[in-house]
Amino acid sequence: MKVLVTGSSGFVGRRVTQMACNQGWDVLTHGRTADLSRQPSIVCALESNTDWSSALMDVDCVVHCAARVHQMNESPEEAQHAYQDANVLGTLNLARQAVNAGVKRFIFISSIKVNGEWTKNGQPFLPTFDAQPEDPYGVSKYQAEVGLWQLADETGLEVVVIRPPLVYGPGVKANFLSMMNWVSRSLPLPFGAIPAKRSLVYLDNLADLIITCCTHPVAAGNTFLVSDDHDISIPQLLRLLAKVMNVPSRLIPVPPRLLLWGLSLLGKRAIGQRLCYPLQLDIRATKEKLGWSPPVSLEDGLRHTVLAYQQQKEQQ
Repeated sequence: MKVLVTGSSGFVGRRVTQMACNQGWDVLTHGRTADLSRQPSIVCALESNTDWSSALMDVDCVVHCAARVHQMNESPEEAQHAYQDANVLGTLNLARQAVNAGVKRFIFISSIKVNGEWTKNGQPFLPTFDAQPEDPYGVSKYQAEVGLWQLADETGLEVVVIRPPLVYGPGVKANFLSMMNWVSRSLPLPFGAIPAKRSLVYLDNLADLIITCCTHPVAAGNTFLVSDDHDISIPQLLRLLAKVMNVPSRLIPVPPRLLLWGLSLLGKRAIGQRLCYPLQLDIRATKEKLGWSPPVSLEDGLRHTVLAYQQQKEQQ
């Protein structure tokens, strides 16, 4: 089994590469810069005119983790053009060349943002839906999905789409890292009264599903949602992190409407919505079709994440 993992130096791609190697597969890695720790590897950008021919020789499955994510200091027009070129045109260019090279299966790591930014109470997202992406990143992932399904119909390429929510694990950055920093300092946080629940996915759970989809006979032609199968509110998450860190949890019960109003005044309405609104995924179809379940529990995932965080702080 020969696999090309794009974006293999990224948070998800690196773990997928490790797991694929543990399976004894022949793994070819890809990144924008050279990774001297991984051989063989290919260095190129994800663009509409990238030549992937040398990377696709004798490959059985492409795991496409590479993507353009949020960048600061861009106008909406610049962001939309950049996402379109990388996430849509770059992805479809790779997929077409994969077909020409005889690749059998193409696994696309999409995003739950394709479904939307939040769910209604008691109505978790399903794999089948009316797409409601709201930002340029979500739109680009949706457009890539549409193009891949068209290519699958035309050529017989076995396409698998996976839509994860927020991914956490050892080495996590961005908002989750900020939360751990807040909790570790025992800062008073105004999130104690938020009831909305969210789905998260631990890095190893996502990577395990990706590896499963590389070879599973019924995976092709499906869109899979993935999570830890244990939804949690922001206050519950912060208390769990504090418990694992063995520090006091100081949550102030500010009413969600007041919190959202205050953040809106500060120009942070989108952050307020992510904090105060639910975002839940129904993964029953994933579990039933693949006979799969998340191998790592939410609490164990948080414990591994915090341990890596604490070890890194000690080394600084």
